[in-house]
Amino acid sequence: MAASLALTAAVAHAQTAAPAQKPYEPQVGQAGKDVVWVPTPQALVDKMLEMAKATPKDFVMDLGSGDGRTVITAAKRGIRAMGIEYNPEMVELSKKNAAAEGVSDKATFMKADLFETDFSKATVITMFLLPQINMKLRPIILDLKPGTRVVSNSFTMEDWEADETANVTDGCTSWCTALLWIVPARVEGTWALPQGTLTLKQQFQKITGTLGPTQISNGRLRGEEITFDVGTAKYTGTVSGTTMKGTISGGQRGAWAAMKK
Repeated sequence: MAASLALTAAVAHAQTAAPAQKPYEPQVGQAGKDVVWVPTPQALVDKMLEMAKATPKDFVMDLGSGDGRTVITAAKRGIRAMGIEYNPEMVELSKKNAAAEGVSDKATFMKADLFETDFSKATVITMFLLPQINMKLRPIILDLKPGTRVVSNSFTMEDWEADETANVTDGCTSWCTALLWIVPARVEGTWALPQGTLTLKQQFQKITGTLGPTQISNGRLRGEEITFDVGTAKYTGTVSGTTMKGTISGGQRGAWAAMKK
């Protein structure tokens, strides 16, 4: 009986003496699946969401969400947001951070591989990934719905030029550049207009071509919005699948519409 009591006391003492497990603390520069973790400065997080014009009508997806700060910042603005992160400890930390900020209803996190994730429901995508990862994601991004906004911390997508670039100086000392792309509609091909045949070639958001015998100039897409000049006439319009329509200003005025052949 005495031996049993002594053993019980020893076990209890051992349990009491066991050190409490330290909460997980990520280290800047720690290795991940595809990238090392370096947090985006909060000032740049704010700028990225501002450049994307993210509102409560949007759904933000942050690729490689780390400690969750971009998702949480969006959620605090009333925006539904999801973080995709491969490190399960980071995912749990992000959930705790969201709970601490009182935004768990809008900020969610998923342990997943970026290249096995469906982004199609996102209207805004944010990311701080290496250039080679951006390039692997680029074909996926270009297949998203036209008008989807994509904002990257610092790194480009090579010859797909950013639609906007901004640098943050206040509250940011490193990794302070944000780049915005707006997924362009696909318009390359031949279109029928009352004014003649419109033949377009497309390089991301830039377009060239001819309307009848006349070369177009200043051709550009911003999501579903299209603009180009034909001589002194300026065409502006909206692309909707195999149709386009809009207005003409400048040398001539009126409406225009086109159907893809």
